[in-house]
Amino acid sequence: MLIDKLIDYVKYDTQSTEESDSFPSTAKQFKLAEHLKKQLEDLGLQDVILDEYCYVYGYLPGDPDYLTLGFNAHMDTSEQASGTDVKPRIIENYDGTDIVLNDKLKTTVERFPNLKDYIGKTLLVTDGNTLLGADDKAGIAIIMEVLETLTKHPEIKHGPIRVCFSPDEEIGRGTLHFNYDLFKVDFAYTIDGDKPNCIEYENFNAASANVKINGISVHPGSAKNKMVNALQVAHEFHDLMDKNAVPEKTEGYEGFNLLKSMSGEVAIARMNYIIRNHDRELLNKQKHDFEVIRDKLNEKYGYEVVELDIKDSYRNMKEKFIGHEEPILLVKNAMAEVGLDYKEVAIRGGTDGASLTWNGILCPNLGTGGQNFHGVHEFWCKEDGEKVVELLLRMLEMAQK
Repeated sequence: MLIDKLIDYVKYDTQSTEESDSFPSTAKQFKLAEHLKKQLEDLGLQDVILDEYCYVYGYLPGDPDYLTLGFNAHMDTSEQASGTDVKPRIIENYDGTDIVLNDKLKTTVERFPNLKDYIGKTLLVTDGNTLLGADDKAGIAIIMEVLETLTKHPEIKHGPIRVCFSPDEEIGRGTLHFNYDLFKVDFAYTIDGDKPNCIEYENFNAASANVKINGISVHPGSAKNKMVNALQVAHEFHDLMDKNAVPEKTEGYEGFNLLKSMSGEVAIARMNYIIRNHDRELLNKQKHDFEVIRDKLNEKYGYEVVELDIKDSYRNMKEKFIGHEEPILLVKNAMAEVGLDYKEVAIRGGTDGASLTWNGILCPNLGTGGQNFHGVHEFWCKEDGEKVVELLLRMLEMAQK
């Protein structure tokens, strides 16, 4: 069963980390990779490979008169909340009230009104101490359920299928060592979204900004007119940012700057920002705002008190689908067949599918049934996940050349 697969996978700690320069960033991701490799082999897939970079590939043969489709999901979980010793709990026939995670923490309807959409359904929740890991182990479970269904029911017509389970997506390195020779498809889908009726083929343009503040440390007893406190300058830098261009005040197509981390002392302080916008020109303006603030503070203090390093991360994949709508139309038609109300959504984030798309494999993103990712209030809906399985099976049946 799908829910059993997900419960199995979330018990593997696969948290990635930006603090590591290795690939994958954490060796523990290999444990789930090895488990998935064996499961693919047990299902009878061909060309099952776990490579040195922790990518798992597999191939299910199919009718050559059908398109070859690819499915991808990532194994790692966010470093924003612990993924160690995950204890999932099933709530059957959810009644629409606050969910008690433990004796100190609730997922409240007031803060998470999306809970109202799940009354009467079966939810998988955390115990309030870790994230759940449905992002993206629900995607893995859905792909595995599809493969198991096809191997048990050879009467279901489909084309060749290639799958890949990848590491380090949460830290933006998910396609760094992707082997395109092992993933030759007509087009593909990442299974890494939320609602089952949504398709996502436009995402943020993304950049990062690393800010270093060079203070002047002097004994506080004799610091007058001499000391420059790097921590104070860091606060000054942040106060000059657009206070409305932050995640908690934006939605839809509105871009933002997120102060992701901040550390330091009197002599040196460091800040890391992520910069996001669907519009490339607006992203460039946001990057320019960082440069303006740097120059203003350097002029004020009379030396290079602020050093700034801005790097682009990934691009919006939407433009690659102009004139190439076949992957989108297949989803739209299949959703009509399985009774889903088709909806196009712009991702307020990134996806490995964006990198795959820019490297020649059109790859929209589809849902998993998960909600409230990257934190202890994460949950997953069994019925939504099962609907995605039904959707993928119908897409495969409809993907004739």
